[in-house]
Amino acid sequence: MSYQKISEVFSRFHELEPEPKGELNHTNAYTLTVAVALSAQATDVGVNKATHKLFKIADTPEKMLELGHDSLIEHIKTIGLFRQKAKNVMKMSQILVDEFNGEIPSSRAALITLPGVGRKTANVVLNMWFGQPTQAVDTHIFRVGNRTGIAPGKDVNAVESAIEDNIPAQYQQHAHHWLILHGRYVCKARKPVCPNCIINDLCPFEEKTL
Repeated sequence: MSYQKISEVFSRFHELEPEPKGELNHTNAYTLTVAVALSAQATDVGVNKATHKLFKIADTPEKMLELGHDSLIEHIKTIGLFRQKAKNVMKMSQILVDEFNGEIPSSRAALITLPGVGRKTANVVLNMWFGQPTQAVDTHIFRVGNRTGIAPGKDVNAVESAIEDNIPAQYQQHAHHWLILHGRYVCKARKPVCPNCIINDLCPFEEKTL
């Protein structure tokens, strides 16, 4: 997709939703990091249900360690891979207390040293909490990037680079949220809702639905 068309795509996204927000509930950098880590292979809705009570009693690494592993499992057992995720959250919390004074670090290099935090999770935290124009590529963004030609790539790293290279600077801060929401609610995997798509006329996807 050409620069002119990509600019028009994001101009329309911006006009529709100037300040898109992530859908994971959180109260601070720590709860955001935990929520994003828990969301791997799980839905935001499912994570929000599990953390609704959890974050009221454990919203810092110190409180999470006081809560303990077994109690944490009781809160998140409805989420996929909950046992491994519970181990990661407890290890992460201990490292934060021991090495980072209980604070979430604001660099990607430091974030990805935490158990359960990969590049995508780090990018979400850097973007949503620290205001950095990072791009967290999930399955929705990967699909939309390739379908539309906005950010084509064979893997998530290639798509992340394509977003940074192709999308105008003024849209970088919210780019991944616009793309996630578009993929989640419009450009769906099996049945994209092309008639309701605000970029239908710009999109080269050959298998558009009527």
